[in-house]
Amino acid sequence: MGAGPLVVEIICTCFLAAFLLHRYGDLRKQHVLVTLFTFIAWYFSFMIIFILPLDVSNTFYKQCVEEEHRRSITTASPTQAPSNVTTSAPENVTTPTLSHVGLRSVSIVHCEAPVSHVPDHVLPTLWKIVYWTSQFLTWLLLPMMQSYSRAGDFTVMGKLRSAILENMLYYGTYLLIFGICLIYVAARPDLHIDGEKLKVIGVTASNTWGLFLLVLLLGYGLVEVPRYVWNQSKHSYMLHRTYFKIAKQSTEKTEAEENLEDVLEEVKQASEKIRYNHSLRKHVETILEKCPESVKNSISRNEDYEDYNKSIDTPAEKSLAKLHRNVIYAMQTNKRHQTQWSMMMQTAFNLEDQILNEMSVDKRYKHSFPVQRNKLMQQFFTPTIEWYWRCLCAPWVCRVLAILLTVFSFMVVWSECLFFIKDPVLSIFAVFINLAKENYDYVYIEFAGIITIAYICTCAYYSVFQIKILNYYYIAPHHQTNEYSLIFTGMLLCRLTPPMCLNFLGLIHLDSHVTHSENIHETAYTLIMGHMDVIPIISDGFNIYFPIMIVLLCICTYFSLGSRILHFLGINQFIGDDDLTQELVDEGKEIVKRERRRLDRKLDSEQRRREWTSRFGDSSSSTRSNRLESSEDIKIRPGTTGQGSYTVPRSVSTHDKSGLINEEEPVDFRDESVGSYTTPNPVGGYQTSSQFTRAKAHRPTGRAPPKGIFDDV
Repeated sequence: MGAGPLVVEIICTCFLAAFLLHRYGDLRKQHVLVTLFTFIAWYFSFMIIFILPLDVSNTFYKQCVEEEHRRSITTASPTQAPSNVTTSAPENVTTPTLSHVGLRSVSIVHCEAPVSHVPDHVLPTLWKIVYWTSQFLTWLLLPMMQSYSRAGDFTVMGKLRSAILENMLYYGTYLLIFGICLIYVAARPDLHIDGEKLKVIGVTASNTWGLFLLVLLLGYGLVEVPRYVWNQSKHSYMLHRTYFKIAKQSTEKTEAEENLEDVLEEVKQASEKIRYNHSLRKHVETILEKCPESVKNSISRNEDYEDYNKSIDTPAEKSLAKLHRNVIYAMQTNKRHQTQWSMMMQTAFNLEDQILNEMSVDKRYKHSFPVQRNKLMQQFFTPTIEWYWRCLCAPWVCRVLAILLTVFSFMVVWSECLFFIKDPVLSIFAVFINLAKENYDYVYIEFAGIITIAYICTCAYYSVFQIKILNYYYIAPHHQTNEYSLIFTGMLLCRLTPPMCLNFLGLIHLDSHVTHSENIHETAYTLIMGHMDVIPIISDGFNIYFPIMIVLLCICTYFSLGSRILHFLGINQFIGDDDLTQELVDEGKEIVKRERRRLDRKLDSEQRRREWTSRFGDSSSSTRSNRLESSEDIKIRPGTTGQGSYTVPRSVSTHDKSGLINEEEPVDFRDESVGSYTTPNPVGGYQTSSQFTRAKAHRPTGRAPPKGIFDDV
């Protein structure tokens, strides 16, 4: 008994948040403030999830002590208790009992304290810090940082002004709920507004906003998460679904690249109009810092002041700020599509390998492309073990896990609909928790609480990144998540976790104002959050009956009603029995084939280059490597002035053609009549090596070569 488990959970939660932030974010490139506040948001949200079950077990122990103390007083009341008998609540593991009080004796009952029991003042202090810091981050700091990072203004005050204007609608929804609650309280003559009631109104508005969003997300996630796990065992189905997504992503990726191309063309025009002696040139340099390196190097840095004086169509600072914002948005959108494209391609390759290896006879798993693994994984996770795991064990594990998750989702939906009924207890989670409480099984209480809250969180956050409307954000491993998405995830965690935990306390009947019971000891978390008694409409109506809407949403999600409506309206959705869906699947399959051929050629080229280098050294391949690297940069379309507009490689076929041209070696043809090699001459006919040697020997020093021999070579 002591603070040891609490300290261990705090430290483990800290390491978990740091590990996830390192895995998904790029600590070297992103701003230090983004890293710091995102870490705090993730850390405090995870802390609520993992420490709330500890608060529940401590609450059950206090409730046991109070009930035993109350029973002792009730037993001693018929007769006069001796003056030396104490009736105060004990502080040790077992409670003192009354023996031979008057003519009656009291049965000995022990209240075993949990191993994670902490003093009464620890958890309230911790919840105050965690909750109010999370609310400050989610409602004030993180939204402003998110808008500030995408603002196009060039000053701090300008960025702040743009961030406030962008969040007006977001803050307006919160202020609307807060204003309605405030007017309702002010209209009641029996209530007087003070500081405590204003705090309750603010917490009520925040929890109402979060509960409304939580119910919508859970109605989708409680069905889709078990279905997704079950579909993982159906490799052909998942491959067709991935083909469908790739076909749609190809169109979106092309649109993003074209948008970036247009924006970069506007940057070029602004750079040509605003020269280096102009007062707005520093803003142009700020915009150029956001552009790709190849674009910055290709823009001509002409310092012709006379040309500037003739310019009359100079962009204003407001136009440059709008252009700056467009550049930031276009770069982030293009990076998001590139990241999602690579992830989908990798998923398609893995599924194709999975289907091919299932028909393997030698039972050794073979990958299409090399897989990087450490020596420990290579030693224990051999191709044979990998084949048995991926082809035999993993599908059955997915099926069993999907069945368990389906049962768990049913328990959540059932309990959400009936958790407000106290007699009889119909909430499944409340039944299990009460049985564990009677047996003083605090380990089970804490473990079950963590699993339940974590599963609800998983269903809610899974929905966020699957709904098409919220496609502005993505989570990608291997340090590929941008700052905008990291801030969004931290903001979402802080916003949904508190109402989610309050809802969990209602599911297990630890909220006395939900079950209307006077014998329930409140958790420290509930004491900090307060009750909604100031606003009966929300406390007795919205918070209790609105979660029943989850049933309707789950039914609609099970029959894919939303996807069918969107498909009927012309928005392509994956519907298995539709011709348009099959066309997109076939298109995605062809795209994957082209991408696979491109990667195969790239691997073959690298293999030949390594063999050439090992035999003849590095000098012969350096020129070709530079040429290959330059071919991946943004190309310039030729124009009349020599400075064309910028283009971004948009299709796989373009890369294929350029790769073939760059990898092609000059072909020499031997002319037997002259005994020398001939090469194609763009001017006319063929040019022999002997003719090339004589022309070079007779060339006058310091003059250009004769016309017709070296032109366009």
